Amino acid sequence: MSDTEQYDLDAYLDRIGWKGERRAGLDTLRGVHLAHALSLPFENLDPLRGSAPSLAPADLMAKMIHGRRGGYCYEHNILLRLALEALGFRVTALAGRPTVGAETPESRPRTHAMLQVEVEGEPQPYLADVGFGAPGALLLPVPLVTGTEFEGAGRRHRLARLPHHGPLELLELQLYDRRSGDWAGQYAFTREPFAANDFEVFNWFVGTHPRSPFTRRPYLQRTTAGRHLSLDGARFTETLADATVTERTLTDEAEARRLVTEEFGVEVPEGLLLLG
Repeated sequence: MSDTEQYDLDAYLDRIGWKGERRAGLDTLRGVHLAHALSLPFENLDPLRGSAPSLAPADLMAKMIHGRRGGYCYEHNILLRLALEALGFRVTALAGRPTVGAETPESRPRTHAMLQVEVEGEPQPYLADVGFGAPGALLLPVPLVTGTEFEGAGRRHRLARLPHHGPLELLELQLYDRRSGDWAGQYAFTREPFAANDFEVFNWFVGTHPRSPFTRRPYLQRTTAGRHLSLDGARFTETLADATVTERTLTDEAEARRLVTEEFGVEVPEGLLLLG
């Protein structure tokens, strides 16, 4: 059975609440991207249970579209890729190195997935990414050009060229941090295309390796129109649209499960302890 046969575009668009046009234009790309980013949470509960999540389209549909679950970058961006291809876009899968908190881009492996999307009538392809679990994630796609700043749904990004010794141009997605007044790197990538079997290997490593942060503690993110929620281990953080941040530490398992269910919209698998 092909990916297309396992995928239900109508169910996906209904889940994210997209009622707009179904044609391969920029408005559709922007609208579907934003609707997905505001509807489906980021979470790592499968790796926390000791297994890498399935990347099969049918399993992603059952988990994230028909079930009360989210996923991490591979799951999110596979769902978006299948939707965009069904709508008529040409999509290329890319892979990058997270640079948030990294000393150099090379200090992190390529474990993040994102998409390059061709849009008819547009001079440059777009970077689309609904799976970067951080407050600096893209809410709207941005053109793959450097030297320009992009404002999207309250977040300000740019793409910068990084010096390196490889044959391909190395780009870094950067976020303007209003609290520090400076640009902060999110991830670095080249435009080399990656195949599905590449992401199966990345997924297995990130979802099962004992040194992966996703196998050691709960990590959930959810963005709405007015706030961003994060649960990193026992630390719950709420960031409002005006950059106001509040944090608290969870100490009660029942409270943690209620928060994940009610605030993040994620059903906690039976038997999984969020706080250890």
